[in-house]
Amino acid sequence: MHKGAASTGCRCAVPAARDAFHLWPIESSMPNVEKQVQALTNYLWSRRLPVEPQELQRRAVHLEKKFLENPDLGQVEEKLREAVLRALRKTTYHWQELSYNESLSLVYMAARLDGGFAAVSRAFHEIQARVPEFQPQTLMDFGSGTGSVTWAAHSAWGQSLREYLCVDSSAAMLVLAEKLLKGGSESGEPYVPGVFFRQFLPVSPKVQFDVVVSAFSLSELPSKADRTELVQTLWRKTSHFLVLVENGTKAGHSLLMDARDLVLKGKEKSPLDPRPGFVFAPCPHELPCPQLTASKPLACSFSQAYHCIPFSWNKKKQKEEKFSMVILARGSPEEANRWPRITQPVLKRPRHVHCHLCCPDGHMQHAVITARQYGRDLYRCARVSSWGDLLPVITPSESELPLSPADDKDFLT
Repeated sequence: MHKGAASTGCRCAVPAARDAFHLWPIESSMPNVEKQVQALTNYLWSRRLPVEPQELQRRAVHLEKKFLENPDLGQVEEKLREAVLRALRKTTYHWQELSYNESLSLVYMAARLDGGFAAVSRAFHEIQARVPEFQPQTLMDFGSGTGSVTWAAHSAWGQSLREYLCVDSSAAMLVLAEKLLKGGSESGEPYVPGVFFRQFLPVSPKVQFDVVVSAFSLSELPSKADRTELVQTLWRKTSHFLVLVENGTKAGHSLLMDARDLVLKGKEKSPLDPRPGFVFAPCPHELPCPQLTASKPLACSFSQAYHCIPFSWNKKKQKEEKFSMVILARGSPEEANRWPRITQPVLKRPRHVHCHLCCPDGHMQHAVITARQYGRDLYRCARVSSWGDLLPVITPSESELPLSPADDKDFLT
């Protein structure tokens, strides 16, 4: 595989799909659509994981023991049960499954098509930049929604892709995605050929796809058991790359790290493909994530600029999509790129550059790069690098990349 740094400096825009919105009277046909879009955006971003039944049981037992110390409640079982349930309702996050009917699908399209396209395009760009010879022929998108993955994949590999399988449990979403491909009409030729829509995953375990994608879908599942089963199924159907994308929050990042560990450490059910998996991106290692194991855990996230769909409420022409991703590949781990990954915005100062790096040894480092210490080539490379890029330091170690003073107030945190 070609080991080159991946640049994040592009500005993504949904091609052709943007034109469909000009034909779609969404703003006139849906009252208060702007408020609905904002409410859904806020809800999806702030969404946390559902509480597992075992954790709920543990909390209930803890509260019951606490309330038993109260002699008034301890004498009446009914009062005790009511007190426990009341306390659980107040302290437990109430996760709800979203049912995407026709109206909510339209709101989701207006809220998330362009940002989702930007995030997935950034993930595909990682593969393109490092493996330019990779020309996939088949792609499966689980939780395909309004089709942002199809648009992004067509932009990346439209010359080679001949089959796109879009899987979504919502029939309304599938109808909307197909309509978008046809420029907003019910009939006509789709802009992207070879797209098929299904409500269920292919049953045959022998069917594999060159690229398998799940973008913002793991967070839609109600339990860890459901997520585990899905990740195992998606990995079995992967012949080259499995691309997982979620919100750039601690909850989203945690989901991806669980999925990563499941593929790397778990045993496949009925393994038809004996090739092992390894982390292609963004991690330069397969060790525990140093962002999550830090004293103050942080999400490992990235930012991608994109051109907004021109709705009246999009006052800015450009926005930033903050997301987390993990790309898993089949093959030998020796094929993986082991350069450090820049995990925060690069801070440029006169004659030196600050970089936060996730290194192959599984540790985070705050490196100060100067031309005098590291040479002009690396210094210039660091100076033009962006958040999310690989920095071509061959053997990074604590001795080679000195930590800057902890009280450096100029560094962005």
